[in-house]
Amino acid sequence: MPEREVEQERIKNDVLKRMKRIEGQIRGIQGMIEAGKECGDILTQVKAARSALKSSSKLIMKRYMLKCYAEALEKGDDPVEAMDKFVKVLTNYME
Repeated sequence: MPEREVEQERIKNDVLKRMKRIEGQIRGIQGMIEAGKECGDILTQVKAARSALKSSSKLIMKRYMLKCYAEALEKGDDPVEAMDKFVKVLTNYME
């Protein structure tokens, strides 16, 4: 397996682990709300979940970029077009 694919797979597995952890955080927040916990405590957990999603998003973007570039090289496509596609996805995400 080429090194690029190994890196993509590593990122995918890392993101899946993070998503499962975030899922647990969200369930914890739901439990805190149901239990009537203090708003400050709940918001602290919401902030932690948002931060985890943000870091996961960066990894997802990295994997997407690696994949677009690798596919362009394999197909003999123009790598600049692949990067243009990536930039479009990235800018749409940032809006």
